[in-house]
Amino acid sequence: MSFHRPALVVLGASTFFYVTAETLPVGLLPQISTGLHVTEAQVGLLLTSYAVVAALSTIPLTALTMRVPRHTLLAVTVAIFAVSQAAATFAPTFLVLALARLVCALAHGVFWSVIGPIIARLAPPDQIGRATAMTFIGNSLAIVLGVPLGTAVGQWLGWRVAIGLMAAGGAVCVALLLAVLPKLPPLPRDMAMGSGARLRNAVLILRDRRVARLCAVTAVLVIGHFAAYTYIAPLVRRDAGLDGAGLSALLLGYGAVGLLANFVVGRYVDRRPGPVLLILIGVQAVSVVLLAPVLGTVPTILVTLLWGGAFTAIPVFLGATPMRVAPTARDAASAVYVVAFQVGIGGGAFVGERFVTAGELGMLPLLAGVFAVLAGILVLTSREVFPSRISADDHHRVSAEAAAAH
Repeated sequence: MSFHRPALVVLGASTFFYVTAETLPVGLLPQISTGLHVTEAQVGLLLTSYAVVAALSTIPLTALTMRVPRHTLLAVTVAIFAVSQAAATFAPTFLVLALARLVCALAHGVFWSVIGPIIARLAPPDQIGRATAMTFIGNSLAIVLGVPLGTAVGQWLGWRVAIGLMAAGGAVCVALLLAVLPKLPPLPRDMAMGSGARLRNAVLILRDRRVARLCAVTAVLVIGHFAAYTYIAPLVRRDAGLDGAGLSALLLGYGAVGLLANFVVGRYVDRRPGPVLLILIGVQAVSVVLLAPVLGTVPTILVTLLWGGAFTAIPVFLGATPMRVAPTARDAASAVYVVAFQVGIGGGAFVGERFVTAGELGMLPLLAGVFAVLAGILVLTSREVFPSRISADDHHRVSAEAAAAH
């Protein structure tokens, strides 16, 4: 079996637009705040509300859609994304904008819970991690190009134009998915189960210690990251005086370093996940803590770029893990992993908003560093989830377990 490259490329493009649209308010806090007459802290809560809805809906909606062909389901989730972004483009009030994003959030969780198992069906057993890294280049490009260019467009032509481009991109992705994604019928095991049984299985997968550990690492790390990242605009404005074009350029550099890191470490996802993940978490912890004091322009730019490089590569390792630790229940494991990630995004954005409202913006980098250290300790004590080395025999064993279950 070889890579189905066209399908993986289109999957990557879809992740690009999803990630860009979800995090675009980070770069457009001032513009949305001014345009809809709300505070920047309230705009920051757009990430929280989105993540809460995605977290609450992912498991039940994933369970209810198990009998839908995977290629059809993925196209539907991207179509909902495109429609919701179009609605957000013309939102007359902040409430309408928030509601449009919440509709998108309902599809978001299902999209991310099925994309991992789909990647696993499009790649050889011993290269699922590499295929995941290839697809997740879309995530990195969202940070490299999507958010900074969206921020620049929003500052130049208005935030509505930036969101409208997300709607157009989503519509193109729907057409491409329908054209290149092979038919992927639901697995026989899922067809045989009722909705109630599928929902119970999705929840009970957390009894698997390895899946629970993965979710704990994910939630802790992402809470800390998004507590600070959601407010990166006011942070770098405070530390480096960057705003407008300067902020766009910094976000571009942040993502560019992340893309490079993704390329460099992607080859180790299938071989040395534990050690490389620990290195990335360590770099993230140190770099984000260095943002706590007011450093000045050049040091702030350098440590922000390190932070971007480390964190942007981390989801590649986390996202490939459900396929490896739960080969007999990949959809369920992916669903709870997505919930953990969304809990992290929503929890982090909420904590960040509380600190900013209290006038403690400078504490956010310290908080992010503490959470990164805690996540590193969990990784270090979870060798069965993030092993030091994975052999070819291990990959074939996992593949055999998955085939036997299906």
